[in-house]
Amino acid sequence: MGKKHIIETNQEELAKEQEKIDKAVNKEVKVKSAVSGTQGGKIYISSSYNNTILTLTNSKGQVLAWKSAGSVGFKGTKKSTSFAASRVAETIANACKKIGVVDRIEVLVKGIGAGRESAVRTLIAQGLNVVSIKDVTPIPHNGCRQKKVRRV
Repeated sequence: MGKKHIIETNQEELAKEQEKIDKAVNKEVKVKSAVSGTQGGKIYISSSYNNTILTLTNSKGQVLAWKSAGSVGFKGTKKSTSFAASRVAETIANACKKIGVVDRIEVLVKGIGAGRESAVRTLIAQGLNVVSIKDVTPIPHNGCRQKKVRRV
């Protein structure tokens, strides 16, 4: 067996550790204060052919949490499935419950992917009080201005 090292802590090291703890506590307080004045929040569902991203915000629009199918653990073509979207919705619902934003939730859906409906259904099944569901997918109306006719 080797030598046993005895760790001696200096006052400076103790002060640094205390600062780290204080910073962590301040972050938690900021998150609580961002939520405290609100009655509910909004969940933005962005569903594309390749991925599904859910963002939780408070009523002012400040982001509290976000998750995507890739961050939950799906890779490649499995990220675009409805099963992956439901798993992402479960993790966001758990974050809502942990933060305390479950009173009134507005859901805004954007995109044309496979995970649109399954994400909304999972949010409702998790016990969140969904007040409204809006589709905010951008739709082109006549598009850009066309080029002039070529004259010869």
